[in-house]
Amino acid sequence: MTTLSMLLMAISVASIFAESSIYFREQFEDGDAWKSRWVESKHKSDYGKFVLTAGKFYGDVEKDKGLQTSQDARFYSASSRFESVSNKDQPLVIQFTVKHEQNIDCGGGYIKLFPADLNQEEMHGDSTYIMMFGPDICGPGTKKVHVIFNYRGKNHLINKDIRCKDDEYTHLYTLIVNPDNTYEVKLDNKKVESGSLEEDWDFLPPKKIKDPDAEKPDDWDEKENIDDPEDIKPEDWDVAENIPDPDAKKPDDWDDEMDGEWEPPMVTNPDYKGEWKPKQIDNPAYKGKWVHPEIDNPDYTADPEIYQYASIGVIGLDLWQVKSGTIFDNFLITNDPKLAEEVGNETWGATKDPEKKMKDSQEEEERKKREAEETNKKEAKEDEDEDEEDEEGEEEETDSKHKDEL
Repeated sequence: MTTLSMLLMAISVASIFAESSIYFREQFEDGDAWKSRWVESKHKSDYGKFVLTAGKFYGDVEKDKGLQTSQDARFYSASSRFESVSNKDQPLVIQFTVKHEQNIDCGGGYIKLFPADLNQEEMHGDSTYIMMFGPDICGPGTKKVHVIFNYRGKNHLINKDIRCKDDEYTHLYTLIVNPDNTYEVKLDNKKVESGSLEEDWDFLPPKKIKDPDAEKPDDWDEKENIDDPEDIKPEDWDVAENIPDPDAKKPDDWDDEMDGEWEPPMVTNPDYKGEWKPKQIDNPAYKGKWVHPEIDNPDYTADPEIYQYASIGVIGLDLWQVKSGTIFDNFLITNDPKLAEEVGNETWGATKDPEKKMKDSQEEEERKKREAEETNKKEAKEDEDEDEEDEEGEEEETDSKHKDEL
């Protein structure tokens, strides 16, 4: 076992026995007091406003309160500070819930983590962040979970496509970054993606590159098949594709002086065989596809600390929405994946079913209301038609009596 492998194993074992810590937790359970913990950016004067609400349907009117975007076609920028922490030698877990109850068509539902020295009142879209995580939707083509890390001053997007939820219900998003340079993405407390930070992001140059000194030999033949040199085209092969119709006759009333010289119409030649091509045989000189040899990349250096950030201290909502209405809640930053799973079950897990039940009940009431309105309209139309028929009958009766009198 190499020294590096032993070091990684020691780090992994140490992380298992590390004490659980909660670095940040926000559930908005104390009314407007959230305004003292969250700072809205003043970088622009027209940022959209967040409001505290459980929305139009919920599982628990108090527990489901969160920050909701309230104005259409706006940028939003607000953040909350916590004591600076480093994730060195331990997992980092980011978790929160998102509810697109407006049936979002285009807008972000992600969070950003920032260094502790961020000026919150000046936070904006170009502010340097540590990582960005969460759903992003824009039309039918973009429904993804962003997982973006800042590494050595550059933002790196994950190379995999993770699909997000696009319905109107609350969903739980969890990102786990481990000290062995692995990660896991969970949606509604179920793993949807995992892997290696080095393999699933382009943080480092490739380990191998094509040998710049290697070239395919001039005589390297990559053709699997060739024309059979002994296959000769038959002498009677070349015939016209179309010929004059042998059964056509010049009409009796055809006048060559008036109509010009008569020519029979063309028909497909039954003897036409198409373009002749020699049959194919195996190429005796075939050597297979040439593969460019690779060598170790001199620019590659392994980094066992890709996962690590020295100072994490601010969580922010920095996003754009065309149609507002998204609710953010149940923020949690910890070093304990098991704790995050338990918190997820206690929060989102406890209210998701009642939330759906309330939404279903509202939709049923709306359905009954629509049906009642349609029934009332139909009955009103029938009454109107009956009144018109009665009026027509009375008019006919009056006309008949008038005629009798005359």
